[in-house]
Amino acid sequence: MTNNSVFKGVLLVGLGATSYGMLATFVKLAYADKGVTGLPFTPAEVISAQFILGILMVLLINAFQKAKKGQEVVKASKKNITQLMIAGTSTGLTSIFYYLAVRYIPVSIGIVLLMQTVWMGVLLEFLLEKKKPSAIKVAAVGIVLAGTVLATNLLHNQATLDWRGIVLGLLAAASFTTTMFTANSIAVSVSSAQRSLYMLLGGAVIVFIFAVCTQVTPFNYDIFFKWGILLALFGTVIPPILMNAGFPFTGIGLGSIVASLELPVSVTMAFFILKEEVVFSQWLGIVLILLAIAIMNIQFQKK
Repeated sequence: MTNNSVFKGVLLVGLGATSYGMLATFVKLAYADKGVTGLPFTPAEVISAQFILGILMVLLINAFQKAKKGQEVVKASKKNITQLMIAGTSTGLTSIFYYLAVRYIPVSIGIVLLMQTVWMGVLLEFLLEKKKPSAIKVAAVGIVLAGTVLATNLLHNQATLDWRGIVLGLLAAASFTTTMFTANSIAVSVSSAQRSLYMLLGGAVIVFIFAVCTQVTPFNYDIFFKWGILLALFGTVIPPILMNAGFPFTGIGLGSIVASLELPVSVTMAFFILKEEVVFSQWLGIVLILLAIAIMNIQFQKK
């Protein structure tokens, strides 16, 4: 693989991760906004708008690919569709848990909790595949946990951090870990646009159940015009397409390191746009988490 191909992959994955990093700030801004009803937008409205518009956009992308490539596009079988939709339910749960979490805690804390997928992935791999983690992975997990204590300012924030936000943030990380674990092993021969579509449809089922159960006021359709398109683009369309296109060029190791850009981008957006306070120890914790991700994914070769 040429250096140009690797650079292209790094650029695609980096842009996808940056898009994900911006998402939580847009969600927080949507919560602070109001529609014609005069009531703030609810999590059910925000998540529903993102998924509905996201599905429509991905449908258009699939239609464009089919018209362009014709018979070359591999169609998903009924088994593929079922598996992808089941796997997609964790995508819906991730959005629900994460969007609820940032109602109770700052975005800069929420994204750190979401990055706990690092050690959760190691644990899931051990439980399901009986793979004993290497010493490097164990050390990386320790660095992540130490970085998390600093990045969440846990030692000084016990009185101000809402426990509901912490629990929801960890649940989001758990469901996101499940998404990553299943998405890379199901229907890999099918195009990324089709895989994204069916996983979104599976997630939409969970989202709509959540919306029906939690929406107590009349649905505010202004969310579709004010924030829906932005949330759909940065949450369900741009990141998966760019990252699925970039990972074959970077490989899992380098790609995972580049994808961790989501963390500093999210914290930086929260710092400058939402005016959240981020102290030096939190930046130090973020650096430690990024270091741990690099340690876990860099392949040490013998000279």
